[in-house]
Amino acid sequence: MLKRTVPLCLVFAACHTGTEVNEVPSFVVPGSVTSTPYDGNNDDLLTGGLGALGLTGSGPTFVDPAAPTAAELRKRAIYTNYRALVDISTNGGYLTLYGPNVDVNNVPQATQGKIPGEEWLAYDDDGTGRVNVTMMVQVPSSFDADNPCIVTATSSGSRGVYGAIATAGEWGLKHGCAVAYTDKGSGMGVHDLQNNTVNRIDGTRQDATDAGTLSNFTANLSDADRNAFNQASPNRFAVKHAHSQLNPERDWGTYTLHAIEFAYYVLNQKFGTAQSNAGNAQVARKYHPGQILTIAASVSNGAGASLAAVEQDPQHWISGVVAGEPQVQVSSTATIQRNGVAVAAKAKPLYDYMTLATLYQGCAAGASAAPGGNMRDPFLTGTQINARCNGLTAKGLLTAGANQQPAQSNEALQRLADAGYESETIALHASHFGTYATSAVALTYANAYSLASVKDNLCGYSFAVVDSQASGLPVALGTVAANANGLAQIFANGSGVPPMFPLEVINNNSQGGPKRDQVSLSASGAQDFNIDGAACLHGLWTGTINGSGAPLTGDLLAQSNGLKAGVQQVLRSGRVRGIPTILVQGRSDTLVPVNHASRAYLGANKMAEGANSPAVYYEVTNAQHFDAFITAFPGYQTRFIPLHRYVIQSLDLMYAHLKTGAAIPPSQVVRTTPRPTSGTMINPSNVPPVSATPAAADQITFSNGTLNVPD
Repeated sequence: MLKRTVPLCLVFAACHTGTEVNEVPSFVVPGSVTSTPYDGNNDDLLTGGLGALGLTGSGPTFVDPAAPTAAELRKRAIYTNYRALVDISTNGGYLTLYGPNVDVNNVPQATQGKIPGEEWLAYDDDGTGRVNVTMMVQVPSSFDADNPCIVTATSSGSRGVYGAIATAGEWGLKHGCAVAYTDKGSGMGVHDLQNNTVNRIDGTRQDATDAGTLSNFTANLSDADRNAFNQASPNRFAVKHAHSQLNPERDWGTYTLHAIEFAYYVLNQKFGTAQSNAGNAQVARKYHPGQILTIAASVSNGAGASLAAVEQDPQHWISGVVAGEPQVQVSSTATIQRNGVAVAAKAKPLYDYMTLATLYQGCAAGASAAPGGNMRDPFLTGTQINARCNGLTAKGLLTAGANQQPAQSNEALQRLADAGYESETIALHASHFGTYATSAVALTYANAYSLASVKDNLCGYSFAVVDSQASGLPVALGTVAANANGLAQIFANGSGVPPMFPLEVINNNSQGGPKRDQVSLSASGAQDFNIDGAACLHGLWTGTINGSGAPLTGDLLAQSNGLKAGVQQVLRSGRVRGIPTILVQGRSDTLVPVNHASRAYLGANKMAEGANSPAVYYEVTNAQHFDAFITAFPGYQTRFIPLHRYVIQSLDLMYAHLKTGAAIPPSQVVRTTPRPTSGTMINPSNVPPVSATPAAADQITFSNGTLNVPD
């Protein structure tokens, strides 16, 4: 595809005069703006040219795995990120209930769903070259300049700029809307400290010195500091979300608003009126702030960013919000009751509950109430569960004695219940702990909130490639050829949170020397998934050694204080400024529990803006955080349905409301039915729509300072 670099006079605002001239926003990095057309056949905006069926296959490869091209990385990134967000099994709803081939009326078509159009890229920075948030605007060929719309697709998790393409991105493109993406400052930047290479905006790798301020992320180290670190801890890596020392979550709302503003700039360039001034090509604006119907939408961290954006939107860029399974934290909330009984805990900050889960989930997986079989055994053995439980007992974090099962596991599960995890999450503790989903998030946010440098090795953790999964010894990148190729491809395949191939989480304090965290040995000599590191992470929140006991001192106390200050920076108010807002989340969400996320946010909103606030919440039974796990892991298929089905419907409802004034259904519990067997085709009866008039027993209500959620 032909990539066009935008002319220099369009990159510098100084080239323009007059309020009607379309000027590049001040936060856009000069020289970073590019535009590439896609014909919708060989390549396209939504599927990278693979089409709906191609996304179910083994995926695109690289002519030279050690040196992939930008176009190859883009295609692979679309493939990887699409599959990471939705269940792509054909009996689980893909191609029938959702997917590129399913039209705007939710009817499957005999097409591949490829979408032609233009894709614009640029960096968002404060002038230092250290921020370099990646923004992307996709403008489908079906965009109607006289009936315009924008949908944001802020990346989910810590993913790169394509990290919400399967959710908000797909919906927006199908509806002819421009889609405004941002990686929100926590995207795919990986700095190989030993070899001093980094990612550029297109995913290709380059020497950090040569890349300069066009690096996606370069660790904030002098050459002397980097060399000293490499001597002490060779072959380590810095990752942007963890090690930028900028606490990007604080500014997720700003980055989302910037993406919208950049989309306005792009649309004005394409559809504004061409002018000429002293020989400089200029364009007069067609669209001014607030004139384009704009839905801020995404899932998980991207949804949290959407809510942050609407809270700080004085120019009224945003018309409506759809937040799927939002990772959002509030400073306070209403009383929350389920079936008339106050929930055990509410509105805990993510760092509090995530590090608590990192401590207790591995032990709780063996509780009497926890399912065994395919919901546990592929992830944790009884020996591993016992080792973690005994580690907790040894540190005084359980009162049950060593080797006292199931008492230890039952107590660990109760600790999670007391922290606000609903009973519907019990089945998922084993898989979330065993796949490192919880622990990886805890470690990333520990570094991010505390503004830790990579050289701090916070709580004894670091990132490296290893010789093998079994031995887990850090090695030089080129020792294993697959590792070097994996780093070259990491922009396309990575999630932004290690472990992500080829990077592994390393326990620097393992007995015998640094080792992959999951197979390391704690100070006690036990292989207990590094109970020492997990206890240190939670201790940074409690301010105590091992999460209990003596108070922290020295560097750990300073890191704890910095971390708590970082958490305070990301708490939201719940004020959506009267903008229609839909929250939708699965009751079984075990990564971001509903009592601390959607329920807490709705309660905060009602307390701040009153019972008549336009914010509503749909709580979906038998839905959890990772739709992709439904296909990937046994046991999920017969217990869970895809939440994505309800994110789509929420977008449909919001769009109809903004376009025609159609009523948005009230807050409610949506009751679903999982499939009886993994081979059974899911159908609409399993996932009934949000009801326009829910029964009284399904209504979520607010009165007298209390949010009431039915059982």
